[in-house]
Amino acid sequence: MSGAALAVVVVVVFFLSLYLLHCYGDVRKQQRMVLFATLLSWYLCFLIVFILPLDVSATIYRQCIFDSSNHTGTSQTPSRHAVQSKANSSPQESMSAPTVCEEPWSYIPNGVLQVLWRVVYWTSQFLTWLLLPFMQCYAQSGAFSMAGKIKTALIENAIYYGTYLLIFIFLLIYVAANLTWKLTWTKLQTICITAANTWGLFLLVLLLGYGLVEIPRSYWLSSSNNYLLAKTYFKVAKVATEKAAAEENLADVMEEVSDIHLSVRFKHFLRKYVDTILTKCPTEHQEEMGRNADTSHGERGVLPTKITLVKLHKKVISAVQKHRQTQVQWSVLLDQAFQLEDVAKNQSNPLRQFTHSFPVHRAWICRFIYPPTIEWYWECVFRRAFCRLLAVLLCLISAAVAWSECTFFSTRPLLSLFAVLVQTAKKQYNYICIEMACFIGILFMGVCVYSTVFRIRFFNYYHLVPHHQTDAYSLLFSGMLFCRLTPPLCLNFLGMIHMDLAVSHQDRIQTSYTSIMGSMDLLSFISDGFYIYYPMLVLLLCIATFYNLGSRCLNLLGLHQYVSDDELISDFVDEGRELIRRERRKRQKTEDGEKRRWQSHQCSERTPLSTASLPLRSLQSAFCCGSTYAVPGGSGMVAMELLDRPELVTQELDSQDSHMSETRKSVIKFTRRERNVDDQRTSLLQGNFSEDGSPNKRFTGGHYLSQSPLQSGIFDDV
Repeated sequence: MSGAALAVVVVVVFFLSLYLLHCYGDVRKQQRMVLFATLLSWYLCFLIVFILPLDVSATIYRQCIFDSSNHTGTSQTPSRHAVQSKANSSPQESMSAPTVCEEPWSYIPNGVLQVLWRVVYWTSQFLTWLLLPFMQCYAQSGAFSMAGKIKTALIENAIYYGTYLLIFIFLLIYVAANLTWKLTWTKLQTICITAANTWGLFLLVLLLGYGLVEIPRSYWLSSSNNYLLAKTYFKVAKVATEKAAAEENLADVMEEVSDIHLSVRFKHFLRKYVDTILTKCPTEHQEEMGRNADTSHGERGVLPTKITLVKLHKKVISAVQKHRQTQVQWSVLLDQAFQLEDVAKNQSNPLRQFTHSFPVHRAWICRFIYPPTIEWYWECVFRRAFCRLLAVLLCLISAAVAWSECTFFSTRPLLSLFAVLVQTAKKQYNYICIEMACFIGILFMGVCVYSTVFRIRFFNYYHLVPHHQTDAYSLLFSGMLFCRLTPPLCLNFLGMIHMDLAVSHQDRIQTSYTSIMGSMDLLSFISDGFYIYYPMLVLLLCIATFYNLGSRCLNLLGLHQYVSDDELISDFVDEGRELIRRERRKRQKTEDGEKRRWQSHQCSERTPLSTASLPLRSLQSAFCCGSTYAVPGGSGMVAMELLDRPELVTQELDSQDSHMSETRKSVIKFTRRERNVDDQRTSLLQGNFSEDGSPNKRFTGGHYLSQSPLQSGIFDDV
């Protein structure tokens, strides 16, 4: 059972990481090494979070066995299976009997966990401090060869690696100056781990303080459709500005590429680099450059250098990626805005069926599971209550985490709520409750931290964009952050439940995870000071996030964030509403045009019907589809296209009942002349003149109406 639990966790975490990478990365276009490094970093970090509760329960079980063996006075390790006491034992024997130790359902041997933690931890640290920074510069380089990209990455990372080398040298000097320490390889590892965890804990508290407030508040505000619609309008206004800037930047870069394309001829040694740059340009710009090259008449500009081409290559990659991001974001925001406006309109729908303004293409299984009736009840009735209930639940967990962060240093009395839960379940050896408490606590903290990493944006350098639009630099940077934040996150949670000996100061068996971290007593000012009191700042950060102090400061700096009570933000909302109204009109016109073309295409495929047996009402419906009939007594063919003007026939039918009966009698006498019909139809489609010499009149849809005189007088009013 223990092996099955570990296998399930490993498989589930892998598919979770793969799904997130599929949402944010582009598997078909991005480099395989970038995708693999990002997937590995995310997978290892998520694996630590999911396996840590199993480590806690296994440690409590080993402590039970240790206490039981000490109680019997033997040094032998008891069996791992439950020790059942006899029912007929005397009270004295029960007093001296060892504690019953049941093996957890998910028990993992200590040796397996230590090997697993060692591999996972050191692999993640190698990725975050060495490989991923190098791959960032490699992926962003504009060099045309692998050697050139490696050289560029090494040069750009010289300052980065040099800074860490200086910090490491200072730590060595500090350790060597302290004569009470005897420097060994194990202690050197502990110093490096402590330094990495200190940096990670500094960033962890900042992200955690934001997530503890923002996640519950976002669900509470999401229950209001008006709030979501106003925020979407704000995003539309911002993305419209970014979209215009990206299009302008792309046009400037493409103009520069076009000039170089004209100046470097096909036999020049730099031509292969120019061709590489052209392959990164959008297709429409490539075709335009090809037409310009054909009409340039041999005009040549200044020849560029290879360094210029390298810089241009980097600019093209960045400009095309940014342009594609803004286009996709714009399309997604339009769909979200239309959906929210439809929700507002369907609130008062008496039929209780959700109606979309535009057709929504879904798979048949989705249409079966999520029909319009269920969609109406979810969007208009249940979603509001569900979001608020979930927000209240998340708010309670956030309050418990914030309280535990401020009080976990107190062992007597026990103030940390998560420590109280674990210690209470530990007395009864209820491993299910222990693992659930640990899993909920660390998973919620991980969601608060990781979701903040997915939301934050550092100008144009780092931004995780869904719908496969995240660039390689941002993917690798997110992997770096995850690998640096996860180890201090786990250590902080173990301190909250008093399973870290540096916090509890008890002589007990430590978890396999903390045994890999080593003893923090070497740097007492960090273990007894920074690790204990710095997490208390999370309370101040929660208060600052609650009052939107960070967003207000960014608004003052010109980096606009959505704040509902800001007058400047209301201008953005009004601008976004107007943009959505304009896009709705454009899309409606497009949908109407496609519908008319589809109807015209369907009607053109039908065989012309004989009117000998048609009543006038059926004739009206046939005329609305543009059917053609022969009229006796005339030399021409009447091609009635009433798709654009059906109201004329309706007016004639409703006005004169007597005229209707006469018309029906005349229509019954129609005869179809096959030979004349074919000849006249061919002449009409080819744009020829009618028999009386008058040209045919062409209507908007590409149809023709003969101007030959009508002798029957049936359609004089029309």
